[in-house]
Parts: sequence; structure tokens; C-alpha cells
Amino acid sequence: MTFLSDEKKFTREELAKFDGRNGRPAYIANNGKVYDVSGSSFWLGGDHLGAHQAGKDLTAELAMAPHGPENVDRVKLVGKLV
Repeated sequence: MTFLSDEKKFTREELAKFDGRNGRPAYIANNGKVYDVSGSSFWLGGDHLGAHQAGKDLTAELAMAPHGPENVDRVKLVGKLV
């Protein structure tokens, strides 16, 4: 997937604000892409089954997940991590 020049860019500090707590949206990063997992029933309150927290780059953690990257591709892409 190619990124357009006007696509939203997130630093790690900006991504941390999207932790899914107190009504905030829940975003995660994987392989340089940022996804909105807010609408997923697997990410209630920004928490994924007690194992992962939104607002972070989860690339290393997702590489060890029991599912493949296709699960991340099911949620909305919102930008890229810079």
C-alpha cells in the first residue's frame, strides 16, 4: 500500500494519545502503518484481551500473535508511523 503525501503521520508520542481510554479512539501501529481499532469488539477500552494496549507500536508483539497480519488488515488504516 502506498501512502499519499497528505496522509496523517503519527509520531510515537502522538500515537500514545490514542489509547482507547476515557472515550478516546484506539489506534495501534504495525509495520509502519497506523490502524483504528476503536470499533473492534476485541479492543474494548483500548485493551486487546488483556494482552495488548492501544496507543503503541505493536509490530514485535503482533509478529508473535497466534493469528496472522490479516486480522490487522480488517480494521481501518488511518496513517503511518514516522
